Amino acid sequence: MTESNQHEDVQEAVRDAVDSGSDIYQRVKDITLKALTERQLDMENITKVADAVAKGIGDAMGDRGEYSREAFTQAVSALDDALAKAAEASKLAIQEAASKVSDYSQYDLNKATDDIQRLEELFLDTVKRIAKDGNQIVTDIVNDFSTHARQSGTAVGEQASIAMDALKDLPKISTGTLISSTVAATTALAEIGSGILAGIAESLRSSQAKK
Repeated sequence: MTESNQHEDVQEAVRDAVDSGSDIYQRVKDITLKALTERQLDMENITKVADAVAKGIGDAMGDRGEYSREAFTQAVSALDDALAKAAEASKLAIQEAASKVSDYSQYDLNKATDDIQRLEELFLDTVKRIAKDGNQIVTDIVNDFSTHARQSGTAVGEQASIAMDALKDLPKISTGTLISSTVAATTALAEIGSGILAGIAESLRSSQAKK
């Protein structure tokens, strides 16, 4: 499946989940986590998946009225929590990579850490874009959510802060360390993160199935 087709499928699946009005939060979260783990866990993929999810939510909102507020909140909260899991997986990937100083530079680890810090703003910006294609009611719902999220915080923002605390004491890598190319190192980090996130997602599915 091409990347374009994948994101179209994500958009359609999210739209159907929100349209159904049934178990919206869990279905959107599962869709998002699955999409995130199908490719490398890097900012490019995360951004594209988040955008596809947001478009699916926006499609489902359509010309609906005020009653769609709860459906919207469930859907974007699912995206928020999925991105929080991505932040957690990225943190664990960095910690693993930091123990392999022959393969990574300080630049690689710093860039990966910076990407985690960007996730909350990515989430809020993505949600905000839903308002651009909606009617006034949709715009009001999106703006109310965005204002509340900025004031109260988000799941991905909280997880990013936890990650930053955990990573601040990582040993610094000598600038003289011989490493592979930055592109290769970044790719390897993203692959580690994707594998870890897949494990987290599977654990969540197992827990959900037991309920």
